[in-house]
Amino acid sequence: MAKNYVLIGGSHGIGFEIAKKLLDHHTVYVASRTNEQLGNLDVNYIAFDATTDTLNEDELPKEIHGFVYCPGSINLKPFKMMGEETFREDMELNFFSMVKVVKTIMSRMAEGSSMVFFSTVAVQTGMPFHTSVAAAKGAIEGFAKSLAAEYAPNVRVNCIAPSLVDTPLASRLLNNDKKRETMSERHPMKRVGTPADIANLAVFLLEENSNWVTGQILGIDGGMSTLNIS
Repeated sequence: MAKNYVLIGGSHGIGFEIAKKLLDHHTVYVASRTNEQLGNLDVNYIAFDATTDTLNEDELPKEIHGFVYCPGSINLKPFKMMGEETFREDMELNFFSMVKVVKTIMSRMAEGSSMVFFSTVAVQTGMPFHTSVAAAKGAIEGFAKSLAAEYAPNVRVNCIAPSLVDTPLASRLLNNDKKRETMSERHPMKRVGTPADIANLAVFLLEENSNWVTGQILGIDGGMSTLNIS
């Protein structure tokens, strides 16, 4: 049976890969600031900026079977170089904007539906220069677990915690061969992630094969969070 999936931020990177994988069998709604890559995909596009807009309920399906919140940030700077405003901006985009959207769509989540959020490997594994983004993503992890407990067994909620993924968001960290090699060597699997790596797990969590999985923080990080091979 075709189902309705709503993605916040699905016009590029990981969200775009998720949309492509779901479209084979389902109806997909993508709410994002841009839609330049979506022209070839049969999605229902909703113009939406997570930090400034309120999601228009009239543009959403009456029943939502799966939901993904993709917007995020990568502010990697020494703590002494970050003002309070950086922390506020990261919290606003990653966490508070997500909470606002979840408030809007929660009553439409169908029985047996699934929600997927995104964290980062840097929450579990302390890394220098990640204080702001790790704080914001840590809030998401706590929120996801509590929401999963509150809405079980009707709605499943899980969180994916990737390491570095080759997306436009990470382009400045991978914009030459030397940087790419350095970042690849940091991972036991000797490469950075691809959008498809993450999308495969997200789609699994959205669909029925994962119907006994909820309240989990799933690391997909090339082994970085658990393996030390130095």
